[in-house]
Amino acid sequence: ITSTNKEIEKHYSKKKMWLFILLFLSSNNFQYHFVHGWHTNNYPAKNTFRKKDTTCCHDVVKDDAQLASSPSLQDDDDSSKVLFDDFVEFLQMKQTQIITELEEMDGSGQTFCNDAWGVYSDDNTQNLESGGRTRVIQGGDVIEKGACSLTLIRNGILSEERAATIRGRQSADVPIQGGDLYHAAALSIVLHSRSPLVPTFRSDVRIFWVNGNSSSSDGSSSSSSSLAWFGGGADLTPYYLEEDDIGSFHRMYANLAKSYPDLEERGLTYQSMKKSCDEYFYLPARSEHRGTGGIFFDDLEASPSSMDFVKNVANAWVPSWKPIVEKHRQVEYTDQQRQWQLLRRGRYLEFNLLYDRGVKFGLASANPRVEGVMVSAPPLIAWEYCHDIVE
Repeated sequence: ITSTNKEIEKHYSKKKMWLFILLFLSSNNFQYHFVHGWHTNNYPAKNTFRKKDTTCCHDVVKDDAQLASSPSLQDDDDSSKVLFDDFVEFLQMKQTQIITELEEMDGSGQTFCNDAWGVYSDDNTQNLESGGRTRVIQGGDVIEKGACSLTLIRNGILSEERAATIRGRQSADVPIQGGDLYHAAALSIVLHSRSPLVPTFRSDVRIFWVNGNSSSSDGSSSSSSSLAWFGGGADLTPYYLEEDDIGSFHRMYANLAKSYPDLEERGLTYQSMKKSCDEYFYLPARSEHRGTGGIFFDDLEASPSSMDFVKNVANAWVPSWKPIVEKHRQVEYTDQQRQWQLLRRGRYLEFNLLYDRGVKFGLASANPRVEGVMVSAPPLIAWEYCHDIVE
């Protein structure tokens, strides 16, 4: 891989470009890894929920249809509740920890705003159980714009449309129907770098738990089941390709995946997660992948083991990106390189607006909160008609 504009364009324009990276036999940290090599990857968009702003006009929208993306039966409601509450507590802690790490890494003195709403608001006079915290930094030295968003929904009512979507992804006997209660939580990050030599980073983890009900064919009896599952991922969008950087990023998640043989036995491998990522972050109109990918997974049965894996995916986010930042942050770049970054960001926004499920859902909603829906958009972009790539 070289960092010339010409070859970068060739890389992004090819559907498959396999780079055989020998050290990849790794494990999994929420969305990527395993030997064989990787080509520009893609990964399903973030999920979206509707929320309310209170302190800054940046917040994310997360969609229950996407959070509900991998159901599995649990023994009882109590075990699912314990697992769900444990994971929510982890997400709250992780958001605070990540914010601290990123502000220290950036070093500019810029800080993340705190847009808390619902249950996280200081004036939760209605005793709401759902809510979120959207944290946004802008104008940093390393991070030109970044968002780290937490969303929590408790006791939501599943619509029949969403229930049908879930049933369609699962076996016909999954006891989920409109009117069932659901609970969901997610933490997502997008970090747009100032330097064109530092790649953009995106990631998320999520849990969805449904209290389902089923009835016998004659309606004489009914039973309830608790179903819960995880989803998530992480991916990289560089502007100039550095084999060592991309290799180390993928290797971290590959090694993580390999450290959970029980999940690999169930088909959750670095290879499968990378493939899912590749298939999602793709712009068919241009026959281009959005970046060099990473991992993505859905339909992961909620259990203590799978939750441990998902937590470690989130734990790997900053360690997988920070070494690349430190390697390139002080390297000078040209105006031409900056312009190339803005052009590639145009592709990033094209994907968000044309293909990202969360963005499309949010903008199609009645009275959409556009600031929240667009929080993942780059701060500056460029389009040029028939751009001529300069060597």
